[in-house]
Order: sequence, then C-alpha cells, then structure tokens
Amino acid sequence: MKLTHLPLRLATGAFILNSGISKMNLDKDTAGYMQGMAAKAFPQAGDMEPEKFGKILSAAEITVGAMLLVPFVPSKLAGLALAGFSGGLLTMYFKTPEMTEEDGIRPTQDGTAVAKDSWMAAIALALILDRSHKKHKKIKK
Repeated sequence: MKLTHLPLRLATGAFILNSGISKMNLDKDTAGYMQGMAAKAFPQAGDMEPEKFGKILSAAEITVGAMLLVPFVPSKLAGLALAGFSGGLLTMYFKTPEMTEEDGIRPTQDGTAVAKDSWMAAIALALILDRSHKKHKKIKK
C-alpha cells in the first residue's frame, strides 16, 4: 500500500467497518426501514426478510471496511470494492425522488446523509486510478 493511500483507506475503512458492526443486530423495524430504502433502487432487495437483508448489509459493510483497513489488500482491489459499495448508495440516492431537489442532483435535507457518499466514490476512483510512478525501461531498436 502506498503511503498516500493510507489516509484515504484508514478514514473510509474505519467509518464503513463501524457502520457494518453497528448493523450486526438490527431490530426488525430498523432492518425493514433500510430494506425499504434499498428496494427503491434495487427492487430485489424487497424480496427477502428484513432481518436477512440487515445481516447481508452488515456483512457487506464489514467486508468492504476490512478490505480498506488491511494493508495487504491491494489499493486497486480495495478501491473496486469501495466503488461497488458507494455506487449502490449513490444509485439509491438518485432513484429516490425525496432525496434530491427537482433537478435530480442537489440533495434535499433528507438526501444530504446519502449524498455525502459521493466522497466515497471519489476515494474509490483515487485508489483505482492511481498508478505507481515506477520508471519503465524503454525498448531500444
């Protein structure tokens, strides 16, 4: 892991891991609420039991958070996991009309908490797109 990736991975990974751990024992009503939000963007999420949805969400967050925190996971791979996770959250944001203003982009008061996940998408792209600055040997003809 590059030193410059450390702040990105630590802050984001700790935040997501904590979120996943806090969801490990969701009550049925809280899990059902989260499932309802997710089902607006991903209708198949509404087809499972709320408790099962909550456990899957918790496991996904713990996995992504751990991938970001563990130094032997390559940054590109951790970034891809984060991109999938943040992409899902942003899909939910854009597909839930009450989260955006009439322009469909700017967040409403209700959407601000999810709109901030755009920062995670930016961090994911930074981890994926960053290249090593190793010099490549030129082939002489």
